[in-house]
Amino acid sequence: MLLNDCPLDRGEHCLGPIVSKRARSIDLTQVSEWQEGELRRFQDYLVAEEPLEIRIGGKPVTVTMRTPGQDRELAAGFLFTEGLIQRREQIVSLSNGTADDSASAGNLVDVELTGADLDRERMQRNFFAASSCGICGKASIDAIRVRGIAPPNPDFRFDPQLLCALPEKLRAAQTIFGRTGGLHAAGLFNLQGELIVLREDVGRHNAVDKVVGWALLKGHLPLSECVLMVSGRGGFEIIQKALVAGIPLLASVSAPSGLAVQLARELGLTLVGFLRGRRFLIYSREDRLTVASAPNVPGR
Repeated sequence: MLLNDCPLDRGEHCLGPIVSKRARSIDLTQVSEWQEGELRRFQDYLVAEEPLEIRIGGKPVTVTMRTPGQDRELAAGFLFTEGLIQRREQIVSLSNGTADDSASAGNLVDVELTGADLDRERMQRNFFAASSCGICGKASIDAIRVRGIAPPNPDFRFDPQLLCALPEKLRAAQTIFGRTGGLHAAGLFNLQGELIVLREDVGRHNAVDKVVGWALLKGHLPLSECVLMVSGRGGFEIIQKALVAGIPLLASVSAPSGLAVQLARELGLTLVGFLRGRRFLIYSREDRLTVASAPNVPGR
């Protein structure tokens, strides 16, 4: 999104360094645009991306690349959806901690816990494998089974007409995306299709963790009467986090992965994909959407 033309001084390139203010979600940089044979230079917005280190009791647990903002919600949501804590009362405090160097200031959340049984060696193995995509589908599903995650609310029902309106409502509330065009969103909606909370982040799983962290810290879990709408695809990690939060219906504008569909069907989550305009696909538990049953039609 254009701000102002960048003056050229004696023919020099005006591609300067990125200007960033700590803990801000948006950066500003100078770019060149080529259009129909003409080149012009101006300042443009970029979504910020910085590493966030999450520590427990002063000891590092994981580092995630995120868009600064709602870092405590992100840390709380991450710990909850990854199974390191099971309830809000286990969090004694969430603080920005003390970084070892000035460059890391503002990119650290230190969490004090009580009543949490932490196997740090297992945590480090799992988080390293997950970040490097080094775990197979069977191991992923088995890990979810071991955690004993309960199926979401079987009595939840949602109007398909309301569902079709959610993508536009999500997009309209994405203030950072509107300026940068470069990040994901997760929005929580109630039974009336009203937006409860929205979070944006460069990582789609971070956006979901921020929403879940918000609900955890506010005491709103489980989210058994809510719909989660995400701007990206419905991948395995997103399905897992929605299930942990007790969300019965997850919708996305894109396609889910095969492993995500398998997990949704096994644990009873209603999974919707390709939600665009007045059309969507239901991959599991269509009974939660009050639609008339239709015969199976091979192909499309």
